[in-house]
Amino acid sequence: MSSGEFDYINWLRKRTPASAGVLVGPGDDTAVLRAPSGPLLVTTDMLLEGSCFRLAEAGPFRIGRKAMAVNLSDIAAMAGIPTAAVVSVGLPRDGGRELAKQLYLGMRKVADEFDVPLVGGDTNSWDGPLSISVTMLGEATPRGPVLRSGAKLGDWIMVTGPLGGSLLGHHLDFMPRVREASRLHELADLHAMIDISDGLAKDLHHICEESRCGAVLHADAIPISHAAKELAAKDGLPELDHALSDGEDFELVFTVSHEDGERLLREQPISGLTLHRIGKIVAKGYEIERNGQRLPLEPRGYEHVMRD
Repeated sequence: MSSGEFDYINWLRKRTPASAGVLVGPGDDTAVLRAPSGPLLVTTDMLLEGSCFRLAEAGPFRIGRKAMAVNLSDIAAMAGIPTAAVVSVGLPRDGGRELAKQLYLGMRKVADEFDVPLVGGDTNSWDGPLSISVTMLGEATPRGPVLRSGAKLGDWIMVTGPLGGSLLGHHLDFMPRVREASRLHELADLHAMIDISDGLAKDLHHICEESRCGAVLHADAIPISHAAKELAAKDGLPELDHALSDGEDFELVFTVSHEDGERLLREQPISGLTLHRIGKIVAKGYEIERNGQRLPLEPRGYEHVMRD
């Protein structure tokens, strides 16, 4: 049995609850939202079958969840508050209706964790593979968004959790650090922050580029996940390499003053989270310290390739 785009939209509208911040939701040419009280945050991320996921392995529910979660993670990286999302999908014609339902339910699963309404988007079908793009809106807190460009000489570099091995499932099932980022923003003066999507070595390098500084990481201090150790046992690569460059950890790496860093490390004020100090900001260079010796750190990690 075939069904069209509007049947799906009607199915979706019946399952979209009202939200105080949404004046007009799905069904009109655009959604109508209440204006934010602070700066507006906007981010978007596209997932493509064959590049970002394998549909047959992950299933549409987990893919939908991930598509929403990666955008929530971007809002977390700014210590912002997510407020609404719009979603566009390119569905394969065969089996597209049931696929669309499961994608939606997966997206709602994680969006509801943070009271984020899905207010609209676009649905197309074609003879190609699945593609899904989410655009997330958010608000900055009164302290303002945390940028990549604010790292200062002498800052401690800290991370919110263990890294590496995300391919074993974490990249699909992670929980965005939205609440943790907001709490950190209350407790300390966050100078710079980024979520670890492409790998610690690459994403921290983005902070250094934007802040015009360098960094030294302490190899022994970098928390390594159990999944990274499991992968290392299988492929023979060092556990640390997995932690530095696997990517899609979606933990936060941030910089704070020595004083704030000491206090956060001592108090560990966020329940269920262990903060780690992994290095410091320096004037120039990008290095990792092992056994008392500093070596150049290559900013390796995931990067989409575009051929000529």
